[in-house]
Amino acid sequence: MKKRQLRWMKLDNSAKLYPATRRRDWSNIFRLSITLDGQIDPWLLQDALDRTVRRFPSIAVRVRRAAFWYYLEEIERAPKVMPDHSYPLTHMPFDDILKCAFRVLYYKNRIAVEFFHAIADGNSGLIFLKTLAAQYLQLSRGINIPCEHGVFDCKEPPRDEELVDDFPKYAGKNPLKQKEATSYQLKGTPIPDGFRDIILAELDVREVIGLAHKYKVTLTELMVTVMIQAFLDVQAERVPPKKRRPVKVLVPTNLRRMFPSETLRNFVLYVSPGIDPQLGDLTFEQMLSDVHHQMSLELAPHRIAARIRSNVRMEQMWILKILPLFIKNIGMKIVYDMNGEKKTCITMSNLGAVKLPDEMAAHVERVGFTLGTQTKSPNNCAMLSFGNKLYIALIRSINEPVLEQRFLLLLRDLGLHVKVSSNYGREGVQ
Repeated sequence: MKKRQLRWMKLDNSAKLYPATRRRDWSNIFRLSITLDGQIDPWLLQDALDRTVRRFPSIAVRVRRAAFWYYLEEIERAPKVMPDHSYPLTHMPFDDILKCAFRVLYYKNRIAVEFFHAIADGNSGLIFLKTLAAQYLQLSRGINIPCEHGVFDCKEPPRDEELVDDFPKYAGKNPLKQKEATSYQLKGTPIPDGFRDIILAELDVREVIGLAHKYKVTLTELMVTVMIQAFLDVQAERVPPKKRRPVKVLVPTNLRRMFPSETLRNFVLYVSPGIDPQLGDLTFEQMLSDVHHQMSLELAPHRIAARIRSNVRMEQMWILKILPLFIKNIGMKIVYDMNGEKKTCITMSNLGAVKLPDEMAAHVERVGFTLGTQTKSPNNCAMLSFGNKLYIALIRSINEPVLEQRFLLLLRDLGLHVKVSSNYGREGVQ
């Protein structure tokens, strides 16, 4: 039998940062999960994964080293599915990423996939998970699930449009120069052994959208402002007035909503709305208005295109092309340590409303999304909605839950009803 030719791909513009900035005990990974209405059969899940990976050659990959850049190489066969017997987002060693850059886990009636961020963003990762879960349901229940709402047909070959790096295609003519101040950084006592505490807040999405409409903002703008208020309150308790720094939230934006792209590679850019306490005290309504206008300005297509040009131009500099990989890694780590996490307090990623085919949705109880923490910023936040529920996953690498407590209290003070669960001392949190 003739051996199948494996594809290889350059890292997309956004992905180049992730292998270079990893640490021995940290990799930038995120988790997506689907909870079904029945116990997972690992043998059938493995069969479903074997079928699914053939449709996603840009995700079913390993990271490889070359002389000047990392690149992605398609894997020959799917990895083995594993029981999810530990806590979510356990460290993914780089030696594992060099063999396969994602892992599939199961626990009771839950399927989870954890991705190294260089191979996908949350939007493309969700398409992979939906397709995997659809394949599993077809095998285990004999259900015919239509290929819609992000469920792909595994019998079809991958399309070229799915495999390209679309950042250069949509770059503007001129770069946008931005200089940002250093943000407040929350500190705490590190949790030992790499454990991550996760608090999951569950809200009625209709209630939240109603409140957002009352203030004439989006759901994301509302939650970002609540998070900013929480950080301002924590900083006010810990830092003297004259030493207080701006509070900014990093908000990933799916560029497929702005540009006609079908790529399954990373295609996300970040905006960072914030409030500077040195400019005076603001009411919550004033902060909402400020955040709304900041995000509207930063998300203007011409500004996004100009920022893409800034990133692409750096990649295309001739000096970077000829520098050996190990020198690039050193330089990118230095730049990241000086500028990356210090410019914002937390990442707050919203995947939006998850849609599934009706035949599939009838068997899905919950969809989950969790971001890993960063190297120095101990908190992160991920959210999505499914059905009538909004799920907000608050993760931290420090013992003190001061930020989560303040954030959840603010939600309650706004009149929202919040159900809270945690992975501390129990199993099963997404």
